[in-house]
Amino acid sequence: MNARLNVEPNVEDHDAYYEMLVDTHQDLSEEQSSMLNAQLILLLSNHIGDLGVLREAFAIARRNVEAARA
Repeated sequence: MNARLNVEPNVEDHDAYYEMLVDTHQDLSEEQSSMLNAQLILLLSNHIGDLGVLREAFAIARRNVEAARA
């Protein structure tokens, strides 16, 4: 059975999560911030480990970016 990407709200404390995300990027250049995002993607992808779930996440993210450009 293949796991599916959970797209429902799943973070216990949304405010604390957002604060942590913003704080992590604080005082970084745009380049450093992009590198941080890439590192987070790689670390969390490794944690997820399921290529099907990752493929679904990448496809959704790509569609969202393309829709935002339209």
